[in-house]
Amino acid sequence: MSFTIHGLPVSQGIAIGHAHLVSRALLEVNHYHVAERHVADEVRRLDDAVAAVRDELGALKLTAASSHAHGEVGAFVDLQLIMLADPLLVDAARTLIQERRCNAEWAMVQQMEHLVAQFEQIEDSYLRERKADVVQVVERVVKSLIGHPGHLPPKRRDGLGTIIVAHDLSPADTIGFRDHNIAGFLTDIGGPTSHTAIVARTLAIPAVVGLHRIRELVEENELIIIDGTLGIVIVDPDEAIVEEYRLRRSELELKRSRLKLLRDTPSSTLDGRAIALLANIEGPGDVTHIRAANADGVGLYRTEFLFMGREDLPGEDEQFEAYRTVLKALAGRPVTIRTFDVGADKMLSMPNQREEPNPALGLRAIRFSLAEPQMFRTQLRALLRASAYGQLRIMIPMVSHVQELDQALTMIALARDELLAERHRIADRVEIGAMIEVPAAALAIGMFKKRVSFLSLGTNDLIQYTLAIDRTDDAVVHLYDPLHPAVLKLISGTIQAGTRLGMSVSVCGEMAGDPNYTRLLLGMGLREFSMHPTNVLEIKQQLLHADYSELAPRVQRILRMEEPARLREAVMRLAN
Repeated sequence: MSFTIHGLPVSQGIAIGHAHLVSRALLEVNHYHVAERHVADEVRRLDDAVAAVRDELGALKLTAASSHAHGEVGAFVDLQLIMLADPLLVDAARTLIQERRCNAEWAMVQQMEHLVAQFEQIEDSYLRERKADVVQVVERVVKSLIGHPGHLPPKRRDGLGTIIVAHDLSPADTIGFRDHNIAGFLTDIGGPTSHTAIVARTLAIPAVVGLHRIRELVEENELIIIDGTLGIVIVDPDEAIVEEYRLRRSELELKRSRLKLLRDTPSSTLDGRAIALLANIEGPGDVTHIRAANADGVGLYRTEFLFMGREDLPGEDEQFEAYRTVLKALAGRPVTIRTFDVGADKMLSMPNQREEPNPALGLRAIRFSLAEPQMFRTQLRALLRASAYGQLRIMIPMVSHVQELDQALTMIALARDELLAERHRIADRVEIGAMIEVPAAALAIGMFKKRVSFLSLGTNDLIQYTLAIDRTDDAVVHLYDPLHPAVLKLISGTIQAGTRLGMSVSVCGEMAGDPNYTRLLLGMGLREFSMHPTNVLEIKQQLLHADYSELAPRVQRILRMEEPARLREAVMRLAN
């Protein structure tokens, strides 16, 4: 029976294919006793399975790197590798086998359930959801133990791809699908920043998440249509609907082909206002995407992905090579490198790491850097050494107090003096900027005057902190609203104040890469947009057909609106 269900659209495009259900039933394992003389063999069987999974994850990490997949993918794989080495998981399962003479599968699942129960007691929503990583890595070990690698169905003769339907997907699973004929992803849980969403956008695979019971509602091999732009899922559609969506998909593919013709067209408005279109990246592997879109430079290099999911933190030389590679590859174009923004949803594996009741409001970003001066000094030295190879701009994240900025500037000056004394080559001038992510900073731009030369609006966190919601929690994700009147006033006020004080201002959050908001931001006076490289050409198309002199007064009228429905309607009219 045909039906339609709505979820959260997290990766654009249209997919038509047959369902393949990724089952969690593998964790419902049998429990049996092992003869005492076979206990050592059972422990050895567990160790062999863990070694096989470790090799599998290592191969997936290499696959992710070779395909220039999103930087977070490697970090998530590393996290599962760390879990495999955690004595609370595998060592405890070995002890269960030895003490209770049970089979390895049952021991792993018992220890998993014990750890999941501990995670569920944690108040912070992000850390609580890390229980999913424990479940996913145990599922891999159980698959290896019972000889069930979870192969995907073979390529179909009808030309249609496979739609993966699951309760949730790990990034390792998702990357593993890359070489198969995968058309799209559907999951019960998740939001715009979930694992599935991140990897689906990177691989340009349509995806809808937060469907709650899709895994129960769909049958294996059932025909499905995904509209990853509107968040619509149609199960068992009739032939007329399939043909309609085939036509829509062809139109989208034609549109993408046409966008490529804009690659070398200068980015400017109809009235001649030049606009910089910059890229957000996670590492050197993203340089190919920057070149494909011919972006004007890098507006945000997220360095924390060099640090995440590893037991040994990167040293000065490793960081220097990563930064230098990007600067050399983009010689002559600005590269804005953000100092590591860890904490909240991006945790490091460090000894004696304190447990925070609310990491999003705790020791994160510049606060973390100043609390770990040796780590910060190492990164600053690497950055300044790399400055000799291109146009480097250093950006300090989540500044809320002027003291934080002053301390950071002092450490930059000290690192510069050290390197010059050691006869290292450093650029004569390196611009320093601040990231505006909290309302306190947006409302007091004057304190940045004479301290920094540029500002960058991180709209993802600015919206989260302004509206007091956790943007990773699908229970409140519907309240995450870029068009809330308070949010728009903060964004517009920052752009206007920064420009008035002689500082360049960019937007590097999700709003910058959304064509629905391009003209709104332009009308506020924005001249630098920074986004995922795959969005650059679509935003350029919007700008080429926009007239700033006509938009500015219309946007000012929108900013005076207090009624959300009226405001939203006006913004949509502006975009179309």
